[in-house]
Amino acid sequence: MNPLTLNRKKRSMPRWVGQSCRAIGLINILILPLIALAATLFSALPARAETSASPQTQQMTLDEVKSGSLLLKSTEPGRYVEATRVATDVDIVVSGPTARTRITQIFTNPSNGWVEAVYAYPLPEDSAVHGLKMVVGKRVIVGDIKERQEAKAIYETAKAAGQKASLVEQERPNLFTNSVANIGPHEQVVVQIDLQEPIRLSNNVFSLRIPLVVAPRYNPASVTQSADISANGTGWGTASDPVPDREKITSPVLDPRLNALVNPVSVKVRLQAGFNLGEVKSQYHAVKTETVNDQTQVITLADGAHADRDFELTWTPKDNKTPTVGLFREHVGKDDYALAYITPPVIEQQKDTRPREIVFVIDNSGSMGGTSMDQAKASLDYALSRLKPADRFNVIRFDDTMDLLFTDTVKADAKNVSTAREFINSLQASGGTEMLEPLRAALNDPRPADQSFIRQIVFLTDGAIGNEQQLLDAIAAKRGRSRVFMVGIGSAPNNYLMNRAAELGRGSFTSIGSGEQVNDCMRDLFAKLENPVVTNLVATFSSGNVDMTPSNLPDLYRGEPLVIAAKLGSLSGTLTVKGMIGRQPWEMTVPLANAATGEGLSKLWARRKISDAEVESTLGTISIDDANKRILKLALEHGLVTRLTSLVAVDKTPSRNADMPLTRSDVPLNLPAGWDFDRVFGEQTLRKADINSPDIEQIAHSNKPVTAQDALEQLPLPQTATDAELRMIGGLLILLASGALFLFNRKSGLKAS
Repeated sequence: MNPLTLNRKKRSMPRWVGQSCRAIGLINILILPLIALAATLFSALPARAETSASPQTQQMTLDEVKSGSLLLKSTEPGRYVEATRVATDVDIVVSGPTARTRITQIFTNPSNGWVEAVYAYPLPEDSAVHGLKMVVGKRVIVGDIKERQEAKAIYETAKAAGQKASLVEQERPNLFTNSVANIGPHEQVVVQIDLQEPIRLSNNVFSLRIPLVVAPRYNPASVTQSADISANGTGWGTASDPVPDREKITSPVLDPRLNALVNPVSVKVRLQAGFNLGEVKSQYHAVKTETVNDQTQVITLADGAHADRDFELTWTPKDNKTPTVGLFREHVGKDDYALAYITPPVIEQQKDTRPREIVFVIDNSGSMGGTSMDQAKASLDYALSRLKPADRFNVIRFDDTMDLLFTDTVKADAKNVSTAREFINSLQASGGTEMLEPLRAALNDPRPADQSFIRQIVFLTDGAIGNEQQLLDAIAAKRGRSRVFMVGIGSAPNNYLMNRAAELGRGSFTSIGSGEQVNDCMRDLFAKLENPVVTNLVATFSSGNVDMTPSNLPDLYRGEPLVIAAKLGSLSGTLTVKGMIGRQPWEMTVPLANAATGEGLSKLWARRKISDAEVESTLGTISIDDANKRILKLALEHGLVTRLTSLVAVDKTPSRNADMPLTRSDVPLNLPAGWDFDRVFGEQTLRKADINSPDIEQIAHSNKPVTAQDALEQLPLPQTATDAELRMIGGLLILLASGALFLFNRKSGLKAS
């Protein structure tokens, strides 16, 4: 039918037909879409009978983000829930050789729902964590030390019952997690953690380091594994994972280009040195200093600091009159505890004239991007300048691949050193941190019986890995005649790995946190490499019944003190230390009666005994079962958090009804200062102000760009809002549709009449 014929037929139709057609057209245009929309809304609503309102979680789109936040995906597409925020206050009292620290964390829930906050935070690797308090309003709940599994069960039971609870667990000696359950809408919960740590002394400088940020850690895939076959005869078993707790040590990290710094931190140190103070210096932060007297100062962080780098404070005695001996005591129960610092003298002696064979290992993985790579290159360039023509050397670089500059160590002549410098200058930071194989390559000694060279390994890295135990096992198994010297690079190095690797490798640990420190730190390192150590050390107490740590004293390098902790029935008599400085015998006797009063020495002694058990287990001198028994006994007796024990606090009064949903909220961390976000996580496709990485390993291993949607899709959350608003909108649309029909029918009726 052509259009002309259709028009003639339309004009010949009765009037009522035309009115009906217009009515139908109006319904199609205006009313049916409203009805369809209302029907769609109602069909999307869950069929449920309950009408009581449940807590609503504040949701937003990426376009609505106004400040740095961590957003967790909800079940509604394109909408997210804001994570819990945290603020940290660190209060430290230094009393002679020890520091007593109280860390106060304030968790604030910005949402309208109930949440569980999970926060990963660093602590000094040699600290003794022993106290936990949770403050809710005016209620103070004190934590108890329990075996780890028991503490976890208590926490989970309290969480399910709607009670506020806090759980402090050790994931590594320098990495802890704090879980806080049942934080109500817009509520604050305060958690306080108490710990003791020893003051460090090296090269006449006293120091205190407080780690403030957990660096993102590379967790290697399970390539090198061992199998555990069940003993029940079924033949089935499981394969090992080099990082069995990878989910617990991986926290979301904010991109500093798109997010304001989070986790504000305040630090206050009351420094009571016990001697007249000279220079007091904060290495990486601006501080305010108040002098109380010649021996006491109060140091506070300048306003506006955030947890994105470690805090380090150093001090020296006035006129450089550093004490060579320190002796302190504490009486607890029936026992006395002693802590002794003894620095051997620097004696001019005939140096070991043997040349050195040095293997330099440099980390050029993604976490070394930014200033860290510059510091590592400068440090290695300085090291090459200190080589002598008779020395031999090699350079190994690694990310998730590895290259040896030479097939074997070569003479340190001008040509080879120049080749090494060109190789180092060409390095770029990228990729993962597969540290195990380059370490094994460095430890591989083709001439293990050759005593004509002093064999040394200098390892430059930030240590940002999760498989520390694999590396420590490798050092213990393959160290041979090599000595391992660790150089920590960057604003937040993994000090636990560095110190333990140096201890097992019979070397030392040097930390370089800024470019300005490179020359001084490397000069100190080579002073240790080039000078003979104090060897064959033996310590004896004249009184019997002494439990001393370390039981086997390590060799000392120039400027390092011998630090001994001991448990005695009675602090009386003398302590005598003997050793060899080069070829000369050395001896020092210290009377114990005049020891000064110290604080927390019993807990520091127990913490060091726990570390001894870990080291002996790694070296294979005791079994893992024996080490675990020793660790558990010490931890329970002295109330310490270890890998086998945790602190748990529970408020007996429920605060959340059991039928109210609880959302897990992983608290985000800042990227350590100086790190390059793209080098760590791969180049990102950036969208809005809150692109976070809830799964660091997946992003680090991925070769494709990661969008905000990709990053946030990892964390589905329950939909906690009610459907009341949708039902109201649907009802309003139906009312509008009904009204339109009524008006149309009324108008049609009037025209017909």
